[in-house]
Amino acid sequence: MKYKPWLYVALTSIFELLWVYGFNVADKAWHWALVLILILIDFYYLSKACLYLPTGTVYAIFAAAGTVGTALMDIFIFNHSFSAAKGFFIGVIVVGVILLNLSDNAGMKKIEIEGEGS
Repeated sequence: MKYKPWLYVALTSIFELLWVYGFNVADKAWHWALVLILILIDFYYLSKACLYLPTGTVYAIFAAAGTVGTALMDIFIFNHSFSAAKGFFIGVIVVGVILLNLSDNAGMKKIEIEGEGS
């Protein structure tokens, strides 16, 4: 399946946001147990994604999804303020991850082309 690695990246990003949300709302032992389970599932999908994609790209997306998702969670769920500076820097993170992914893809194509000639 061509998109399987990206499915793992999406799942690790979603589970990351779930356990981060759990950090904000957990107040009982079973809540924290659930948060621990979410972290373990999250890291499982993170490791699966790293098997198929460059680790730097996977981690950049994982960290960016966590940062942007947490910032948006603060605004929309926990009613924190939104500012132009916050929006600008969220945009910088998103653009940075996209550019990192494009540069990794360009590097992988170059390796594939060099491998075909030998």
